[in-house]
Amino acid sequence: MTEGAIVSSFIPLFAILCPATASILILLSRKRPNVRESWTIIAGILQFSLIASMIPTILNEEVIKCIFFQTMFKGIAFGFKVDAFGLIFALTASFLWILVSFYSIGYMRSLREHAQTRYYFCFAIAIFGAIGVAMSANLLTMFIFFEILTVSTYPLVIHEQSKEAISAGHKYFAYLLTAGVFLLFAIMMTYYLTGTTDFTGGGIKALSELSSAYKLTLVILFFCFLLGFMKAAWMPFHSWLPTAMIAPTPVSALLHAVAVVKAGVFGIVRIVCYIYGVDLMTSLGLGLALACIAGFTMIVANLFAIAQDNLKRRLAYSTINQLSYIILGAALLSPKGIEGAMIHIPFHGFMKITLFLCAGAIMVVTGKKNISEMAGVGKQMPVTMLAFTITAFGMCGIPPACGFISKWFLCLGTLQAEEIIFLFVLLIASLLDVVYFFPIIHIAFFKRPEGGVEEVEVKEAPLFMLIPLSLTAIFSVIFFLDFILRLNIISMYFYKIVEIAVGNVIPIP
Repeated sequence: MTEGAIVSSFIPLFAILCPATASILILLSRKRPNVRESWTIIAGILQFSLIASMIPTILNEEVIKCIFFQTMFKGIAFGFKVDAFGLIFALTASFLWILVSFYSIGYMRSLREHAQTRYYFCFAIAIFGAIGVAMSANLLTMFIFFEILTVSTYPLVIHEQSKEAISAGHKYFAYLLTAGVFLLFAIMMTYYLTGTTDFTGGGIKALSELSSAYKLTLVILFFCFLLGFMKAAWMPFHSWLPTAMIAPTPVSALLHAVAVVKAGVFGIVRIVCYIYGVDLMTSLGLGLALACIAGFTMIVANLFAIAQDNLKRRLAYSTINQLSYIILGAALLSPKGIEGAMIHIPFHGFMKITLFLCAGAIMVVTGKKNISEMAGVGKQMPVTMLAFTITAFGMCGIPPACGFISKWFLCLGTLQAEEIIFLFVLLIASLLDVVYFFPIIHIAFFKRPEGGVEEVEVKEAPLFMLIPLSLTAIFSVIFFLDFILRLNIISMYFYKIVEIAVGNVIPIP
């Protein structure tokens, strides 16, 4: 439960500055669309390359640290620390940003959207915030980037600038800024009690030492952290997320798969494993409480999803459900459970981004947003719907997509924690996934369009949209095959990083 040697490096700072620099260049190139969008692509590739360059150091069980400056408060610095867990999130977000950037070009140009410079600028700042969250060395740094993420995504949510979009943006802002108040309070209380806000493998020791005298205080503090991470969209603090689906589809992909909600569950896992620690969570009974919240969210969100006809709203409730798989894995406080939670962050990212990109492609080509209108879409857009089908299977925990793997680890985690009730919760939630995903596939491929038209002209989305959604679907399959067949294409790096991350926070039997 100890982290490796610390290596000082400016690479985390350079990686974080890539989207920040790109945002300025995007504004300066606002009258030259090709140049403007090139900055986005270049920054994405450069950022991912810098983050990937840290893999050997992390595999060597070392931690990369970069302190930017010391604050006026003793023991608190504004800086970055890349450990194995942070690297998992950073790699996921930075790689998917590249693909979503290409997709955005096809999407925004096909629909001739307004305010494209503002869109790309805010998108770059949002990634700046997300990677900052991933690489934060402590709670204070994380809080700053969390709020950057909130503010930068607000203009993206209201991009349409209709009355409905403005209302959705207000709701989005109200929830997440309120969450920021709770998070700031929790950070201040943590500093007051321990004199530090640093993320420490296995939890802050000083916090554990207070457990006997300040049990109630620590329980209240934990729930303040949970409220601070409303970005995770756990119920009943979830309604901002389906409402935000008024945003353009690439923004929905950003919210669900790359940045916002992923930052929320990432934060919860950080608190469980790096602030409280498994031992303190167990002694306070917080693991069971968190698991109950996650289990409730998983089941109820799926029931809401079944009732949605709008495709993006159904996917939104699916996200709420799937994020709680990650929360549940952490709450089990078992090595396999935490491993499943960490694995599900990137795996869900690749699968869910595919589903949203497919939804956007269908809307651009056919103008259809509701599932009931999509009869025959599978024959009209076979590549898009094949990608949708593969990743929908994965979300249900069915091969050949990688969702099977993370759900397998989560199920093992329930057995390891001797919490059989949550094994049944996982299985019921997966069954409900089937209930709302399979009808979409059936309608698209096997239901005839109105009028009984047999011949359907094949017309796919522009290549800028089709290639990214195909790649994310292909990667979802590669992750699965690599694990099952032991090909060691990705396993020799990814699963080793996950193993190191788990070993930093809990003893592995």
